[in-house]
Amino acid sequence: MPNLNLIWTPDLLPGFEQTTLTDLTAPDGPVELVLVRRRCPEPSAGKAVLYVHGFVDYFFQTHLADFYNAQGLHFYAVDLRRHGRSLRAHQLPCYTGDIAEYLEDVDACLDLLTGHEGVNWLLVNGHSTGGLVAALHAHRGRRRAAVNAVFLNSPFFDMNIPHWQKTTFQSWGASIGAFAPHLRLPGLSTVYGESLHADHHGTWRYETKWKPIEGFPVHAGWLRAIALAHAQVARGLNITCPVLLMHAERSAWPKVWCDEAMHADVVLDVADMVRLAPKLGPKVQCVSIHDGIHDLVLSAPPARAQVFANLQQWLAQITPS
Repeated sequence: MPNLNLIWTPDLLPGFEQTTLTDLTAPDGPVELVLVRRRCPEPSAGKAVLYVHGFVDYFFQTHLADFYNAQGLHFYAVDLRRHGRSLRAHQLPCYTGDIAEYLEDVDACLDLLTGHEGVNWLLVNGHSTGGLVAALHAHRGRRRAAVNAVFLNSPFFDMNIPHWQKTTFQSWGASIGAFAPHLRLPGLSTVYGESLHADHHGTWRYETKWKPIEGFPVHAGWLRAIALAHAQVARGLNITCPVLLMHAERSAWPKVWCDEAMHADVVLDVADMVRLAPKLGPKVQCVSIHDGIHDLVLSAPPARAQVFANLQQWLAQITPS
């Protein structure tokens, strides 16, 4: 269990605070986690949300915190180990050799929230790889009993490749990742990053040192860890709390920039999310977002409005008064 540094200091995002969780360990050396918060100005009887970001990502979506605070929820976001604020000089950016590391990160945050922040009702909101983490944590995490609901924003449940390639690809990735974990693999497309950042075709500003337009290198050990996590989802999970899964209405596969990237998920195949949703547990609700992109809350305003309207309606049904 990590030491909890309960000194909260101003975050780089105005109006937010951060604290650091230390003494977590990993094969590559010391691990620190940065947890960001903005508490709800109105009394919320201990209700909160923990946001878990995706691959090549970190928390910067302040309007998401605005939404949750307006629902009476304290807002927290963790930058997972080797990501964003938590990235240290001795670490490979965004690398993990075992998805259990991220489950440990979520557990460490829940120790703080329930033990020191007075949280007694918790929603975990995971995006993309963070959605994979949130689902697996709700299934087998040490502190899963502290999670009352899960919201998955375009969860990364399978590789975005043709179905006939998946078995071979996952087997190859698992094998090579076991004996050459730091082998660099072909990188990511720039199309998604270009659709987001205001210096390209998007409207958002964020730290490209933590979320580069071209992404960070992908390594074979990471691919192995993700393939093993995907296999567990495919076998079926047992998430007993309510789950809301939202996804874009459609996916697209552009190789170079085109306007289609502003109206579809160009990172993952939404058909995989729909196919695997019933395997999560007995209380899963799926919602499709017209013109949504991969991170649905970064979509254009009309699609974003759909996301928040559906999320507000679902929260009203499941959140205790």
